[in-house]
Amino acid sequence: MNEDVEPQPGHTGPPPGAPVKRLRFRLPDLPQVRQFAEDEAREAGMPEDAVADFVIAINEIATNAVTHGSDQGLLRTWAAGGDLVVEVHDKGVWKPGPLPDAVGGMGLWVARLLSSELTVHAGDAGSSVVMRFPGKA
Repeated sequence: MNEDVEPQPGHTGPPPGAPVKRLRFRLPDLPQVRQFAEDEAREAGMPEDAVADFVIAINEIATNAVTHGSDQGLLRTWAAGGDLVVEVHDKGVWKPGPLPDAVGGMGLWVARLLSSELTVHAGDAGSSVVMRFPGKA
């Protein structure tokens, strides 16, 4: 993976001292992204019935990053206040979506429904989506 992909400056990230896990990925790496997400959810103590929704949300945003943003992305995870926080960053330019009557482009919408909080940061340095999910039940 390209080592120069980094989160966009100017937005909040993990709390000081919090362990952060990183996974750099490209389109062919999406199966590893899903496995990484599943492992992180279980390690965070997420209830088993929430793990699949977590993986779906992460997969949607990661897929958007490498199909609509740029050819590479960075996934970061950390714990904050008992929650699991995930950031997906790419070097692409933010594009709104979906358009009325669209049959695709619903990934951000799906992720927003499945997460307890979702924020998009976009600018010249790329796009980042930060999502928060409840950790332990």
